[in-house]
Amino acid sequence: MTAVLDPAPVAETPAEPPAEPTTPRPGAMKFRRKYTTVRLTPDQATRQGQVATSAFRHFGERDAAMAFLNAHDETLGGRPLDLAIASAEGLASVEAAMAGRKA
Repeated sequence: MTAVLDPAPVAETPAEPPAEPTTPRPGAMKFRRKYTTVRLTPDQATRQGQVATSAFRHFGERDAAMAFLNAHDETLGGRPLDLAIASAEGLASVEAAMAGRKA
């Protein structure tokens, strides 16, 4: 004679979603862009280097050059670094403004 076992009732629990992997799979991010910020064009990068070099030579010290390049200048109507990066005319006006200031 064969005994039939009656299965015990199982309480239903909501299924949990699988946990997010902590490390990406190899090759999973193959096509993702590395940079999400706007990058400078080669011309803009050249002008940035030129104005920084000019400021360091003119002011003679790093702190004074950085303070000039990063502070808003009323006579130029903006931040000298931004103006120099934007165009060749902006670079020329920033260099003229540096020449008019004492080191």
